[in-house]
Amino acid sequence: MISATSSALSALSAFSTKLNSNANNIANLQSEGFKKTRVTNESTADQGVKAVVDTVNTQGMMRLEETSNGTEMVELSNVDMAQELADSTLNTRFYEANLKTIKAEDEMTQSVLDLRA
Repeated sequence: MISATSSALSALSAFSTKLNSNANNIANLQSEGFKKTRVTNESTADQGVKAVVDTVNTQGMMRLEETSNGTEMVELSNVDMAQELADSTLNTRFYEANLKTIKAEDEMTQSVLDLRA
């Protein structure tokens, strides 16, 4: 029973990291030259998961912009808003599923305690 809680808690932490990455990417959508982050989950020896954050170095769209030096090409962020929103929704559901796992284990433990009393 402890391992289910441990696994769910590590998943909560990992999906929290993923949601923070989504939020940061969306917040920097209009930042020139911003490189988005991608979070992947890796399994751990104790049957949990850990989040690994990487920067995605693909080039963002380029646009012409008037500057004090004349017209220059400026790189925009490489964030895809549609992808970030879809990932954010999915990560929220995974987070909620792990919360339900913890709640179910808590209820089972309480039932066992009630039977012993």
